[in-house]
Amino acid sequence: MRAKWTFITAIALASVSYTAYPFVTVYQLRLAVRGGDTPTLANLVDWASVREGIKEDICDLVLEEPGDVAGKGQLPAFGASFVRGVAGSSVDREFTPEKVARMAQPEAKSNDDASISWAFFVSPARFTIDVSIVGQAEPVRAEMELAGLRWKVKRVWLPETMLKQGHWAT
Repeated sequence: MRAKWTFITAIALASVSYTAYPFVTVYQLRLAVRGGDTPTLANLVDWASVREGIKEDICDLVLEEPGDVAGKGQLPAFGASFVRGVAGSSVDREFTPEKVARMAQPEAKSNDDASISWAFFVSPARFTIDVSIVGQAEPVRAEMELAGLRWKVKRVWLPETMLKQGHWAT
């Protein structure tokens, strides 16, 4: 009987720990952003993956705008590659742990500008967070993946208004 309760307790403890772990990672991420902790940001975010996703979003937005070429909504191959190159260069330059840490410093912004509005498991190895930003109708969405034994931000979706207006660029 004692072994049964020990097993049930171990399973319950493991379940609670697993469920709490991404929330702890989100808390660490929040502290790192607000505190300008670049090394922690570098460890909690897969920057190459995040930048690649934002490049795709920018290109999709630009290439799907109506009236690009003779009203067809598509750029020729050269135009598409040019947009990809410009977006890629800008995103690579702007989305680094150092820039994000510097942009989030208290002198630059109020600590109340952003808040987590939603966070939940999408699958056993994926966790999604919505961050509401003052002045933005849509939240910024981030997705974390469990890789090995660590949760890491793998993708960020910026609201269309931020992509169009370049609010992410300094």
